[in-house]
Amino acid sequence: MRPAADRRDPRPLIVHVLYRLQVGGLENGVINLVNRMPAERFRHAIVCLTESTDFQTRIERPDVTVHAIHKRPGQDFASWVRLYRLFRELRPTVVHSRNIGCLEVQIPAWWARVPVRIHGEHGWDINDPDGSNRRYRWLRRLHAPLVHRFIALSRELEQYLLTGPGIAAKKIRRIYNGVDDTRFRPGPSDALPDGFASAGDVVFGTVGRMHGVKDQMNLCRAFVALCRQHPSLASRMRLLLVGDGPLRAPCQALLDEAGLTDRTWLPGARGDVADIMRALDVFVLPSQAEGISNTILEAMASGLPVIATRVGGNPELVADDGELRRTQGDAAEQRIVEHFSMQRMLSAYDKVYQQLMERRGLVPG
Repeated sequence: MRPAADRRDPRPLIVHVLYRLQVGGLENGVINLVNRMPAERFRHAIVCLTESTDFQTRIERPDVTVHAIHKRPGQDFASWVRLYRLFRELRPTVVHSRNIGCLEVQIPAWWARVPVRIHGEHGWDINDPDGSNRRYRWLRRLHAPLVHRFIALSRELEQYLLTGPGIAAKKIRRIYNGVDDTRFRPGPSDALPDGFASAGDVVFGTVGRMHGVKDQMNLCRAFVALCRQHPSLASRMRLLLVGDGPLRAPCQALLDEAGLTDRTWLPGARGDVADIMRALDVFVLPSQAEGISNTILEAMASGLPVIATRVGGNPELVADDGELRRTQGDAAEQRIVEHFSMQRMLSAYDKVYQQLMERRGLVPG
């Protein structure tokens, strides 16, 4: 159990609301925000609509509390009551919800008179991979009067908010994810198992939860096709899929059936992703939908060329230049430094929180 919040602490409290605190890009981004924003300026709490997992051990600050609401599947109005009571107990200055699954918490936040209410759009829901779901558009439009600021993580999501639900432009702020370019950087690596790859081999790889729109099965099919179409090069090709989930077993079965067991590695979830990135030659993201992909940012910061589907914010990250992969990798690393650094992201969120608090007469301590 993490410590209870101290209501006597004068620092403004920001409550981040997630559907579930688990391994994932969105969740990792929230923890980065909590760990790295100035501790002397803000307190933080994380509210999980369903539950929290061991992923919460990545929270480095001892004053951050984590609360699980245990919302039942479907419409659970009793969870609104629990949220209302929790907000009244915590007395946050800011409630910041993420994605469509958490949008409804804006109602109990308004009911509890939380002064600043923010909602972030990080990417598409598995049931709405292209933003065309009319019900979700209607829900965003319905909740819009309760939200002081919408945060869009990509140009595509910003445009969707403008033209889909019809959110006013003055209510939207685009903030790109940031990557820790001190941790993710080019360099040597010993993360691969012995004998998996040798000099001259080309290691393709991806990192992410193996489910739904991440579509690692499509990457496996492409790798099988590549090996069959170019048998003279197949012995030099390797495929690495890091992550766990329902697609892991089908992916392994497909690769085994194709006779590629010894050229592929599916180690499950790993805690040494930065080291694994440095062991790759090419990073591949086969997702059907994305917001701004943290793994693409991490790959770029690691100096890797990136192959990605043209969906969501991917085209805003990956610039086609037709050069060799090392040139692309160098350009990717430089692009991270200039546009997608962790400090740039932290400064942008800090500015949004502070501006909204100042407009309501709430000055950060």
